[in-house]
Amino acid sequence: MEKGTFVELDVREDIRLKKEPYDKIMGAVSGLQEGQGLILHAPFNPEPLHNVLARKGFENDPVQVEKEHWKVTYTKKEAAE
Repeated sequence: MEKGTFVELDVREDIRLKKEPYDKIMGAVSGLQEGQGLILHAPFNPEPLHNVLARKGFENDPVQVEKEHWKVTYTKKEAAE
């Protein structure tokens, strides 16, 4: 997705405050325009979310930035023609 743009969402503070960020994440995903991806900042690698978004056609690329900071890039798989 070279030409795509990304929406960034940081849920580290929500999780620190014990707020469930799932609805906020899914809202961001549903608001993505064609060609956009999501960059998620979380305090851990959100593996269950990878599975949920994979079912919606997203690939993930998790990178650990710091001990409690993961940056996960979700991009929509290209449709086979």
